[in-house]
This record gives sequence, structure tokens and C-alpha cells, in this order.
Amino acid sequence: MKKVFKFPIIISALFSVIAGTAIAETKIGMITTLSGGGAGLGVDVRDGFMLAINQSGRSDIKVIIEDDQRKPDIAVKLADKMVQSEKVDILTGIIWSNLAMAVVPSVTAQGKFYLSPNAGPSALAGKGCHENYFNVAWQNDNLHEAAGGYGNVAGYKNSFILAPNYPAGKDALTGYKRFFKGKIEKELYTKLGQKDYAAEIAQIRSSKADSIFFFLPGGMGISFMKQLSQSGINLPVIGPAFSFDQGILKAVGDAALGVKNTSQWSKDLDNKANKKFVQDFQKEYGRLPSLYASQGYDTGKLLISALNVADVKDQDKFRSALKNANFESTRGSFKFDTNQHPIQDIYVREVIKEGKILTNKIISTGLKDRSNAYVKDCPLK
Repeated sequence: MKKVFKFPIIISALFSVIAGTAIAETKIGMITTLSGGGAGLGVDVRDGFMLAINQSGRSDIKVIIEDDQRKPDIAVKLADKMVQSEKVDILTGIIWSNLAMAVVPSVTAQGKFYLSPNAGPSALAGKGCHENYFNVAWQNDNLHEAAGGYGNVAGYKNSFILAPNYPAGKDALTGYKRFFKGKIEKELYTKLGQKDYAAEIAQIRSSKADSIFFFLPGGMGISFMKQLSQSGINLPVIGPAFSFDQGILKAVGDAALGVKNTSQWSKDLDNKANKKFVQDFQKEYGRLPSLYASQGYDTGKLLISALNVADVKDQDKFRSALKNANFESTRGSFKFDTNQHPIQDIYVREVIKEGKILTNKIISTGLKDRSNAYVKDCPLK
């Protein structure tokens, strides 16, 4: 199977010598999606992460970046190579929950740390949690729970809900239903990577739904929103930020105006770290950051904060440093629960225009200090 990158991209300085003493490098393996319909997500995670690493000024970190092509078998092969041949200390980068489920249990069982900048499947938050697995983004259900809560506030009584048929899709609809108090008119699972939604839109048209909730990240969300807007269906839409973030809004266009979406991050969050991040990201890459970029950046900042006080080879000390999360997050307040997933606010945003640019602004806080529904099942304390 052809790889997008013939050789891994390596950003490193192999060794630094300070006062005549060699400092051993820390090897980080980033496996993320850099090609196909979900490439924009992986590119943003990579760019946010590398911004944090480069800003640290450390010359003892080596990052190896590979493209998983959104294929579980490719991700597994890359992880095996990184662990067994490259001898990485830490892995990160995976966007999709089915890939995370294929990779994370194996690498943590081999004594490696995994820091997730995105995928947060429920199976890794409860009984399947692990002391070396930290999710820096969210547990999959979180943003969808906030969407369900907003549905109540907005007065929706009968929602048509749909998501792709993979772990994150199932977590998404579970999260929405956990908080939504109205009726579910129809619950649909679509094919992962699907581009044609004519059949689903026909079912929405013939239904009695008064609202639509969907989770279709990346190119799937672009396709669905364009086709929905062309259908003439005039129902309020709510979804997580994954389908209404910066890169996606550019592709969807004005069809997204006014849509409410939920996120743990927004470029207008009023804190010093976030303002610096937005400014620095724009300067470095010439575009506004997405929530994926913010998650990559925070993952890099967390990693640096732990390396500043502990060698990764001293796993107990390094793990403790990760748990402390002593860094300035783009989200403001940030801490881990006992299953090593964030406790954080989830916001409701609205798609607006700033000049000619589509973007989001926060209109309310959907959930305050939200952890996750699975922490009680995790044996970590």
C-alpha cells in the first residue's frame, strides 16, 4: 500500500551538549491523518503540536510524523514500527476513534505513553483506561452531550440524529441522547467516509422532526451540509464543532451561517494563552486555527510541561507530571479527572461572519466543569 510520505518527516536536533553533558533525546511518534477526506484534521493537529514543540526552545526532542491514511491497518503498522524500530517514548496524533482503538491498547501495553489530541472513545475512558493513556482533548461524548443540552434550551422536541457507524459516531449519538429530553424521531448510522446523503436527507424530509443533530467530521460534514442546504429543508441544525470548524466552514460556505455548535475551545476564548496561540498560529501558518489545532497545541504544551520536570524514562515521575497538567491551556482552566480525561467547560457557539470570513463566536456555556460518564468505571484513582 502506497504511503503519502516515502520517508517520515523528522523534526529534530539529535543531541545537545550543555556544559559538556549530552542530553538524551525524547522520541515522539505522531501518527495522524494527512491525506484523504480527513486530512485537514490531521494537518491542524500536527501544526498545533509542532508550534508548541518549536516554541519550547528544546533541542532534545525528536518528532517522527507519519500519515495513517485514515486506515486502521496502516496505523497499526506505523505504531509497531515506531515502537519496535524507532524506539519512540511517546505516541500521539490519531484523529479517528477506530484507529485509536486499534493502536492505543497495544502501545500502552508495551509500556509507551499515548497522549491523545483528539479521539476519546468511551472504551478507553472506562474499564479500558490505562495509566499511560492521557486524553488532552475530551471524551467522545462530551461535545454531543452539550448539544443535547442546548436542544432542550432551544425548545426542540423531536430530533433526527445521525452519525457515522464507528466508535466515535456511536459515542456521539449516545452523548446527545444522554442530555436531550425530547423525542428521537430517527437515529441513523451512515458509512464512515460517505459523501452522498440523498437517502438520509429524504428520510429527514419525510419525518416529523423539528431539529437535526449530526456528527459528520471532516469531508463528511462538508458534503452533508452542502446537500442539506440545497434540499430546501428548513430545520434548525445543531452539531459538534467537528463539522463547523475553521477549515470546514470555508468549504461549506454561507449554508453554515447561524448554525449552533458545541466546543471546548473557540478562538474568542478570553484568556492570555489562547490569545497568544491564535496570534502565533496565524503568524506561523497564515490561517486561523481550528479546535484541532488548539488540541494539538495543548498536547504539545502538556508534554513539554512534563518533560521540564521529569525524564520520560522515569515513568512514574513523568506520569505524575502529566497528571498535574501544569501548563497554560488555550481553554483556560484545565485539569484531568482520575481516568485521565479533561474536566472542562463545553461552550455553545454560533457560526457568524467577520468581514468575509466565516467563523464561530461563543454564545453560552453549555456544560460547566464536565468530566465524562465513564470515569466511575475506570480503576485508576
